[in-house]
Amino acid sequence: MSIIRTSRFVLRPYERRDATAFMYAVREAAVAADHWISWAEEAYSEQDARSWFRSVAIGHKTGASYEYGIFSLAEEAFIGGAGLNRIDSHNRIANLGYWVRPTHRRQGVACECALALVEYAFAVLGLQRIEVVVALGNDASEGVARKIGARLECVAPNRLRVRGQPVPAYVFALVAPPSERPL
Repeated sequence: MSIIRTSRFVLRPYERRDATAFMYAVREAAVAADHWISWAEEAYSEQDARSWFRSVAIGHKTGASYEYGIFSLAEEAFIGGAGLNRIDSHNRIANLGYWVRPTHRRQGVACECALALVEYAFAVLGLQRIEVVVALGNDASEGVARKIGARLECVAPNRLRVRGQPVPAYVFALVAPPSERPL
């Protein structure tokens, strides 16, 4: 799996040694009562992290997803995660997701990394459409989608589940520039 660099961050595959930092970041989100990261729990363990890393590796091998850890270039600190998932290779589309640990939010991390993934998706993976699906009320994630230039297409009822409940979601999309679209 490729390593993606931005001016401040490196997006790279998770490694076994990242499990402790990942665990603490997830617990930090749980303590912050981050409603939108519904899988974040205070009891999240290193084993949970390693299990996630294994599923990520399988997704990469099958081409179903490309999930990355976000690490700062300066001190290699774990900042969050971002990825392309639900990849439909026939139609050349994918979903873009991102999360940033609470101590690193409002610093442009998600926007910078999301833009790098979109560029990677179009230029390297040959995708032609990226969707960003955001639960209504998740203002931070909605803001990221808008800042990276995603166009709002609709509000879809019961599109996501948050804490076990169906919720409506915005569906944003970015399409490949004409020069990167297949003939």
